[in-house]
Amino acid sequence: MSKLQETKESLVRMQRFEAESLSRESDLGARFSLSAAVEPAKKLIRLYNQLGASALEDFPDDILDQIKRQADADFNRFQALLDFAPDEQQNPASVRDQLVEQITAAYHGAFQNLYMPIAYGASKSIDFQRMENDARASLQAVTDQATEITGQLKVQHEQAEQILSDVRKVAAEQGVSQQALYFKDEAEEHRGLAATWQTYTVRLSIGVAAYALVSLFLHKIPFFQPDSAFESAQLIASKILIFVVLSYMLVLAAKNFLNHKHNQIVNKHRQNALMTFKALVDASQSEESRDIVLVHAASCIFAPQDTGYTKAQSSGSSQSVTELLPKTVLRVDK
Repeated sequence: MSKLQETKESLVRMQRFEAESLSRESDLGARFSLSAAVEPAKKLIRLYNQLGASALEDFPDDILDQIKRQADADFNRFQALLDFAPDEQQNPASVRDQLVEQITAAYHGAFQNLYMPIAYGASKSIDFQRMENDARASLQAVTDQATEITGQLKVQHEQAEQILSDVRKVAAEQGVSQQALYFKDEAEEHRGLAATWQTYTVRLSIGVAAYALVSLFLHKIPFFQPDSAFESAQLIASKILIFVVLSYMLVLAAKNFLNHKHNQIVNKHRQNALMTFKALVDASQSEESRDIVLVHAASCIFAPQDTGYTKAQSSGSSQSVTELLPKTVLRVDK
């Protein structure tokens, strides 16, 4: 049998030894029990368990011989406890105490002979390459996860920016639409009033035409038939006065109809200007173009408009554009 195999057997025998078997209280009784040797024996066995059997393959023969002799010596001490017979001794108590003391003292010698092989076996059992690979794998996993999280955050940030842009766009369009509703309501109101005055105008036109027709034959009626020149003058004057009053009411009704119709068209135009303003601004390629669109839209909305009663025309829009052109030219020159 080789030295390596013999050393392994001696080592394994010590590692597998049951320290509780040294007590022997059941066959020796409480008086001569060897229970005091159990804990020192456990401590000694733990020392042997720290030396792996695989490490023995790397040791030279002199180290193997040292380990084997130490393991055999300690096992021999355990065997002495197992073979202890009080009836064969003249002073069994003294022998028992001596055997226990040998187990306790054996730890120091075993440690001196085994701590270097134990240290070597411990270093060999640590796979530094595996630890490095595990560390690198863990680091790479953390890096990959960080990269993935960063990518997700970037995508979420872009989505948030897009959502914010859409919200701003919708809010702007909603704001423009809300302002356009005012002009829409105003246009609807003028449309209703225009329809009302149109009815009055038609009725008054029919009334004036009917009165003009009746007045042609009014002097034929016996009650209105004049008997003198003075009565004829009175009849003519009353007919003219009534015709003038009816004609004035007809003209006034027509003017009110045209006024409300005109204001309906103006407010509808303002509503359309607000609804198309955002699209025109978005389509503009420069700040100067946007300024021109803004001036036109503001002029369309806020500049004084023809009321329908007068024919005066506002020149605010053309003046505003003319004032804006030098600014545009200056910006281009710069």
